[in-house]
Amino acid sequence: MAEPAVPSRLRVRVLNAIAPEGLARLPAARYELGPGLDEPAAILLRSADLHRTPIPASVLAVARAGAGTDNIPVAALSARGVPVFNTPGANANAVKELVLAGLLMAARQVGPALRFVAALDPASPDFERQVEDGKKAYAGRELQRQTLGVLGLGRVGALVADAAIKLGMQVIGFDPELTVDAAWGLPAQVRRAASVAEVLRGAAFVSLHVPLLPATRGLVGAANIGLLPRGAVLLNFSRDGVVDNDAVRAALDAGALSAYVCDFPSPALHGQARVLALPHLGASTREAEVQCAVMAAEQLRAYLEDGQIANAVNFPAVALARESPWRVAIANANVPNMLGQISTTMARAGLNIHTMVNKSRGEMAYTLVDVDSPVAAAVLQALAAIPGVLAVRSLAAPAE
Repeated sequence: MAEPAVPSRLRVRVLNAIAPEGLARLPAARYELGPGLDEPAAILLRSADLHRTPIPASVLAVARAGAGTDNIPVAALSARGVPVFNTPGANANAVKELVLAGLLMAARQVGPALRFVAALDPASPDFERQVEDGKKAYAGRELQRQTLGVLGLGRVGALVADAAIKLGMQVIGFDPELTVDAAWGLPAQVRRAASVAEVLRGAAFVSLHVPLLPATRGLVGAANIGLLPRGAVLLNFSRDGVVDNDAVRAALDAGALSAYVCDFPSPALHGQARVLALPHLGASTREAEVQCAVMAAEQLRAYLEDGQIANAVNFPAVALARESPWRVAIANANVPNMLGQISTTMARAGLNIHTMVNKSRGEMAYTLVDVDSPVAAAVLQALAAIPGVLAVRSLAAPAE
């Protein structure tokens, strides 16, 4: 599909409440923002469910102010050549701090102790004696010298590991998809495990920090939860589906788990005395909301105006400094001879390629081409007609 050049004022459909600091990164001189705009060039959202909402054919990009994209039909958008952006790491500190709160609350039995105090009768003449007698049931343990297992060593996992080490804990971690950049960010004291099972066997506390994918659904469940040392604490601040709630309930009932701390209330675990379930508070800080909004808006603007891609979950990262006022952006299937066909089509149209970059990610590829003269609509149509090309845009440099 060939798209026209980016107009002087772009419509962005904004769903949910996006921090104004982020919206300010889309200046009114170039962008029109609103929840019900017709034929938007992009969608900016947080938790709105796009699986139940028709996405207009005009949409060139979707940006989520947050990390997870399970509320977005990524595969369908990929087939249209539409990148889906997220904001990994923008809320990492907020999640890390909540994980630390969960660790401390579980270790010191804060949740059950609070419920015990709340159930006391303040008018009772032996109120103080009940407090003293009852506190014996809530003796905890210190985190120092305990072992924390971290499954998922991305930005949040690395921050949690670092904070735990500073609390005097030992840390063992596993991440089969660990990138070079993420490895550089890990504290040297983190002991790398070879499997999920190794982490579960070796840790008194286990914290999960993985995305919800087919490979991670039920990552901790009936088949392996029994590997945890008796009395272990399991913390889940990634996604509900990475833990099998029925397996957790059985482990709690059997005393194998001393506590389950999560950010996802579940009917299967509701009312369990040793479950501390929070209402999805991981990214719910003012600071995280601002950082996510700013990051999402800046990525969206870079794509719409210059074709740059950073933090798209379905496209490769592509950056190219402008060396010409005329740029063409092409999303295509990752198939042989695509660059040759693109170059040939442009050469036949008399276009001189000034510079070009092409990157691929799985089945998706993306190409930016700077040329030395304007690109006619007929050339865009010829490029769009190449088998495997999903979307083509002409990106003239914005007027100063």
